Amino acid sequence: MSTFTHMPYAGSTRPFTIGLSSLDPDRWIQPDGMLQLYLDEKQKLAAGQRDDVFRATADSLPAQRECLGLIVDHLETRHPQLCRRDDDAITIAGHTIDLDDETIPPLMRAGFLVQDDLIIMKRRETGWFIAAAHLSFPSSWLLAEKFDRPMEEIHAHVPGFQGGTRNAALINRIFDNLLPDQPAERFNWSINWRQKLHHPETGRNDAASPDEAVIRVERQTLTRLPETGAILFTIRIYLDPVAAFENHAEGARLAKALADQLDALTPEQAAYKGVDIQRIRLADCLRNRHFAKNSA
Repeated sequence: MSTFTHMPYAGSTRPFTIGLSSLDPDRWIQPDGMLQLYLDEKQKLAAGQRDDVFRATADSLPAQRECLGLIVDHLETRHPQLCRRDDDAITIAGHTIDLDDETIPPLMRAGFLVQDDLIIMKRRETGWFIAAAHLSFPSSWLLAEKFDRPMEEIHAHVPGFQGGTRNAALINRIFDNLLPDQPAERFNWSINWRQKLHHPETGRNDAASPDEAVIRVERQTLTRLPETGAILFTIRIYLDPVAAFENHAEGARLAKALADQLDALTPEQAAYKGVDIQRIRLADCLRNRHFAKNSA
């Protein structure tokens, strides 16, 4: 499942910063060769664990419908080779979705078409809330604990983003001022110890070998829905095992960059990412193991 499509740990952005940048709308959804695997997993989770992966408030329905329409339009316009439209049905990666099937919520239908998880944020009197979510691939969090909660509660345990912090105020301001024609993206990363897309449990495994570490990269986008004014937050997961640096042309550089970022975490940040116990062992492995057989 290794792709190394995005490597935010190797750039200038530091963990626990907002790091938001403008996004070309043509690049909003980025399907790849793993599309069927992701969609198969989404269907399986929805069939067996629906309450774990989908929640929605009644007033989110218009935004859900708007989201579905935008995603279908984007796929048909930007990725027509991947999907086939037959009247009210669309077929993609071996799955046929009835776009008018009201027994399935619109946001769930939309989520069945893309590798990304989809979260709709609505502005209420006290701030921005998760009003609907099709969250198949969480990174060490439970939808039930954050659904229909304000931003301050969603980020209550994230170092530097708690209510009253500068980052918390800045996020609310970004959401308030986001324009429909100016989507944005950001990246996040964490360390897991299994190549597992559906990962609601904590990322820590203090007994694991550093060689078992998996870099979990999140590509997140923010888009203001022009009709309802809600914000669609997408999360796409990429899983890259640390051991795969061995066969990457820039493996040594990437390994060192990740080690440097691990070293720079505060104790609170390392604990939040679940690497407080393993951090030193993993950083040593990244620096001392001979990665990149193909590098000069």
